[in-house]
Formats: sequence, C-alpha cells, structure tokens
Amino acid sequence: SEGSVAKIQAVQCIVAAIFNIAVRLAGLAVFIMLLAGGFQYLTAGGDPKKAQQAQKIITYAILGLVVLLGSWLMLLFIKKFTGVDVTQFTFPNS
Repeated sequence: SEGSVAKIQAVQCIVAAIFNIAVRLAGLAVFIMLLAGGFQYLTAGGDPKKAQQAQKIITYAILGLVVLLGSWLMLLFIKKFTGVDVTQFTFPNS
C-alpha cells in the first residue's frame, strides 16, 4: 500500500547474536593466546629470543583481556549512571 515502509524483522536479535559471538570469540582468542604463549615459553629451552617472544604473546593476551573486560565494565557503568541499558539491543516500536 501507499506510504508503507519496509521493516527489517529481528534486527536486534541479529545484532545481539553477532555481539555475543564476537565476545565469545575474543575470549577464546585470549585463552588460545595464553596457552600458545605459555607453551612457547616452556619450550624456549633457554633461548632468550624465544622466551621474549613468548612473553610478548602472553602480555598481548592479558592486554586483550583487560580491554575486553574494560569495555564491558564501561557499558555497565553507562547503564548504572544513566539508566540506559546499552547491553540490550532493542529498537522502539513505531
């Protein structure tokens, strides 16, 4: 009919699913990086270059975990002080 607007159904569900998958993949990546760095550190065999590279991997993994947790805490901070739940993806009904 005239004046009707096409609507994308369940966009908030798609966005929420993508966000949840991205967070889980980031957590999995941190875990794998920690395992790989730890294994590389254990198998360095006294080689300072290999040990230093392993320490860098572990440091970057921990930094990634801090960034991931920091971003989540920032969203919770926004929710606490503004009352807007930015962790829920919903669109107003029109």
